[in-house]
Formats: sequence, C-alpha cells, structure tokens
Amino acid sequence: MGDYDVVIRGGTIFDGGGGQRIVADVGVRDGRVVAIESGLPEGNRTIDATGKWVIPGMIDVHTHYDAEVLTGPGLGESARHGVTSVIFGNCSLSTVYADAQDCADMFARVEALPWDVVNDAVKEHKTWTGPKSYVQAIGAQPLGVNVAAFLGHSDIRVAVMGLGRAVDANERPTAAELDRMAEMLGEALDAGFVGLSTIRSSFSKLEGTRFPARQLPSTYATWAEYARLNSVLRQRGRVHQSTPNLTSRLEIGRYFAQSVGRLFGRRPLKTSLLSAADIKADRTVVNAALGAAWVANRLGRADLRWQHLPVPFEVYADGIDLVIFEEFGSGAAALNIRQVLERGELLKDEGYRRRFRKDLAKKFGPRVWHRDLGDAEIMACPDATVVGRSFAAVAADRGITAADALLDLTVEHGAALRWRTTIANDRDAVLDRLQTSPLVQIGFADSGAHLRNMAFYNASLRMLERVHRRGFMPLEQAVHRLTGELAEWYGLDAGRLAVGARADIAVIDPTGFDGTADYAEAELSGSGVSRMVNRNDRAVAATVVGGHVVYEYGTFAPGFGTTLHAGTFLTA
Repeated sequence: MGDYDVVIRGGTIFDGGGGQRIVADVGVRDGRVVAIESGLPEGNRTIDATGKWVIPGMIDVHTHYDAEVLTGPGLGESARHGVTSVIFGNCSLSTVYADAQDCADMFARVEALPWDVVNDAVKEHKTWTGPKSYVQAIGAQPLGVNVAAFLGHSDIRVAVMGLGRAVDANERPTAAELDRMAEMLGEALDAGFVGLSTIRSSFSKLEGTRFPARQLPSTYATWAEYARLNSVLRQRGRVHQSTPNLTSRLEIGRYFAQSVGRLFGRRPLKTSLLSAADIKADRTVVNAALGAAWVANRLGRADLRWQHLPVPFEVYADGIDLVIFEEFGSGAAALNIRQVLERGELLKDEGYRRRFRKDLAKKFGPRVWHRDLGDAEIMACPDATVVGRSFAAVAADRGITAADALLDLTVEHGAALRWRTTIANDRDAVLDRLQTSPLVQIGFADSGAHLRNMAFYNASLRMLERVHRRGFMPLEQAVHRLTGELAEWYGLDAGRLAVGARADIAVIDPTGFDGTADYAEAELSGSGVSRMVNRNDRAVAATVVGGHVVYEYGTFAPGFGTTLHAGTFLTA
C-alpha cells in the first residue's frame, strides 16, 4: 500500500489561480491534495497523466439539477466532462420550502422538464423542512460531484403567500409575509446557500392544471420586495442571481442600480445576470450589455457580472416545443395548449396561421430568436425527404411560406419532427472577446434542464478546446476563469489545485480535442425520459471528486451515484 490514495503522475499542472503551469505529480490522501512534486511513489491508484493537463475540477454555476439530484445524485453528465462542482437553485427555482406540486408547476414548463418527474422526485424524497435540513439531506446522498445552491425567490414566495396569491398581479405580500421571506433567506444563508435567485423574464411560465401559463411567482414581485431581500444579501456578501426581462432596458438598469455600492456609501451587491450573448437577432445587445456593466462597475462601484455560455447557442425543438416560442404571442398561445390533438387543431386554423406568419415576419423589437426558418435544419422526421433541409427550402418546393411549412410538418408529425438552429454565439471573434472580458462570468450551461432542447454539460470543456485551438488567451487564464475565479466570487471551497486543497481534479487529454462533440441520447435517472447530451469522452482522461476517481474515459467508478459518496454540499 502506498502513502497516497491517488497519485496523478507526470501531468501539466494548472493551479486554478492563473499561476504558471508546471509538470509534476499530484498526491492525494483522505480527500485532500497533500503533495505536488516530482518523483512521488506509486499510490493505491495511479493515473498516468503524461502529456495531459491536470486542472482543478471545473465549476458549473448555472444548473437546474434540483430534482435530478434526488433521483440520480451522481450527476454523471457533469462528472464525465471534468465538472466537479455545480450550483443549482437558479432562476428563482428551488425545492427547499415549496411542496411537490408547487415545485412541479414552477419547474416543468420554464425548464422544459416533465411535470411528473419533478413532482414524484420531490414528493418521494423530501424529508427536509428548511435550509439546514435540506443541506443535510442533499449532503447525505451519494453525490458524484459537489453541489452548492441558491435559494429560489419563487420557492419562498409560494411557501409564504400560496401559489394563487404569488402569481396574482393584484396581490402583494403583507409586511409580515415579507419579513418571513427575509427570515427564510437569512436561514438559507446561515445554512451556507450562496445567495438568492430571482427572475423577471416573460418566458417563465407555470405548468400544471391550476394556474397554467401564468408567469413564475418571482416575476410578480415589486422592486421594493427585491430591495428588502437584497438588503439581507448585501449585509452577508452573498450573490443575487437573476434573469432580467431583456425586453425592458429600464428594468435592466434597476439591476445595475441595486448592485452599485460605494457610490451610495454601501457595500456592493454581487449580481449575476443572464446573459452576455452575441444574439443573431440583434447584434447590438451584447455591446450594450457590456458597456452598461462597465459603467456600473467602474463608475458606480457595482459588483456585477453577465453570465456567458462559451459555445455557440444551438437549440433543438420537437415540433414547436421550445422555450423561444414563448417570446411572441402566437408561439406562447400554442405552447399554452398541452394536449396534442387540441394544439394540432389550433395550428391548422387559418386565423392562427396569419398571426403566426405575422409574428415570424416582424423585423424589429426585442427578441432572442432570429425567426429565420432558412436558418433551421430539420434533423429527423418520418418524412425522410425533408431531413437535412431547412423549412425555407421545404417551403420553396411546396410553394408555401416557411412558417406554413413548419406548422404543416408539426401538425402531421408532432414531436417526431426534430430540428435545430443556432440563436447566438456564432462568431468566433466575438466569443473570444466575451471569454476574456472581466465583465463576463463563464456559466449559463442550464445543465439538468431543457432535456430535449439543449445540451451544454460540456460547455466548460469546449471553452478549453477553443482556447487550445485558437490561442486567444493563455491556458492558465482559461483554467482560472473556469475554476478559481468562480469559486472565489461565489465563496466556495473549490477551484484550486494546491497542497491542502480539496482533491477535486480533472485530467484533460488535449489529443481528444478534435472539434466535435458526439450527440447522444441518455435516460434521465431511471425516469424513462430520454434527454439529449453532447459528449467529449476522448477529452477527459479522469475526474476526481473528494479524492475518489469517479470517471475515466467514458467509464464511471463502481457505485457511482448509488453507493459511492464522492461529492459533498459546499457551503458558502
């Protein structure tokens, strides 16, 4: 038996703090790094890292694993891509206080998760009564990676006001109810939550039978309500994460004002917003976002970051089941109908089609989707003649509009029609600039959500590949951006590779960077639900969590996610 549980031998080591890379061995004992030097003896387990990069495990700050961590606590799609720590509870959604039905109503539509999966997971596994027991319950799971959490504003608003009042625009919390929400937030921060998440996006709709198509509870709050909760965050130096309503520049300005610090003689409020994206529909948005953040941070002494997805923002749709249809009236109207036959009747109606064509043809106004059906490739369809073609090309053959081609194929084939488009981040030069900007934080993978629409579990790994291939920043800086920088900002014991640090490590094989990611389908935690994933199994030689080798080149360790307790709940 060696002196070390694990030895990672001969790799190129990046410390996560931006320091110069070195070639050495890493020795791990009892879940901690205990040696970084050359010539270490064999460990009980030795990994040959010759020619590979040994980096701190990467951190995914924007996930929606809140339900999945209960049924599949390994969170394997993250572990297999070198991610060793994740943060969930984003976008006002968490499962700390609300009951199972309320959680399902809130998560299902906006995050494109099956209602039954969320409801059953929370109903079966919820043993906690508040943040402290939640941390204990999640930490007792056989976690495959480390987890941290935001407290969701919609979660506490529903628990205090009830779902009906919480989504009624004419209702406001009483002074006692607002005090209780502030108290709940304080309890969560005491338990180690990283902060509070809110949402203002008009995309955020409820599922279920009680209040379908109403927006998430957080969107109905006043700015005075946010200010009350922000005061708790500001006192504690914790984070406010939010998704603004990007159609309202005035509202975005409010976020900047709430983050401003010393200009008003107060502590800055750490604020993380979605998102810095080079949107095809409006190329001016990203420059405006960065410019406003620069003014707020430099002149207003704010502490604000835009989250950024570091890869092309490619989305898939089955028929019209895709969140971007929420941004215009006729699209939302179709999504409001959950019954297949009833929705089909709507899509065939000529009056509806006129509205749909008009919405797609609009050239001006705030939008996320470019609505160009010539820039939308059909990936699968029972009618093989349309596969590989755009809706515009199909429409030209049939002598109809592209909008009618999409609707005709959806009516005929439903969810069997699968297509994709890229809505943002398609220009390499702009991506290079965003990924080096101090105003930007690498995040927004949305891991664990939108199971049929997007798969960015490998986003951080793909950023490393971009840096390796394009050389637009030093690798040391890229590793820092994906690890130590995030850990420091969120206040987590993660993101560094040094003697005494947690042994959360990714061994990256750069020979596996070939410019591709393999599309795959994987079952979600025994639910029978298939989700799309993109995998780079040739690029991750090993993932180590808490000193345990949990993954190597496409293979998970025995007991991963069932009996192996590798990860822990990271408290801020």
